[in-house]
Amino acid sequence: MTERTLIVLRHAKSAWDTGEPDHLRPLAPRGLRDGVAAGRVLAGHNLDVVLCSTATRARMTWLRAERGGARCTDVRFDGALYAADPADVIRLVRELPATARTALVIGHEPTLAEFILDVAQPSEVTEHIAEKFPTAALAVLRFGGGWGQVTSRDVRLEKFEVPRGHAGTDDD
Repeated sequence: MTERTLIVLRHAKSAWDTGEPDHLRPLAPRGLRDGVAAGRVLAGHNLDVVLCSTATRARMTWLRAERGGARCTDVRFDGALYAADPADVIRLVRELPATARTALVIGHEPTLAEFILDVAQPSEVTEHIAEKFPTAALAVLRFGGGWGQVTSRDVRLEKFEVPRGHAGTDDD
């Protein structure tokens, strides 16, 4: 049975006072730093495919993650992730190529936390995610079988972390 890894990343901290419509809001300075920090974590994973919301803050998060060392040749920007609900995320994951072993989804709250709570085995960590899934937070889910198995309660939440960049670095 093939082991699958699904990494769920909430976009980094966005700017609120830009006057832009929600879909076009960019990252805040902290988000620029945290996106690079998330990329440092993602650099340790062999990503086969990235599904990313088309929102500017999500796209910028991926670009900053690349600057931090994340790599993937198959990056898909999908507008369905912008206003998605958990069922939309499940559908998109089920459509991933069978050859992909590790995928990254970059999206928004509250959808991502609800998706994780819907598919992962309950644990202390899922309780924490139910309380708060902060910006730039990463959850690593693992399960056997194909991408269609993502809805089984055999999905294990292996890791949850919130990478943070530090002010004063050259990552801006």
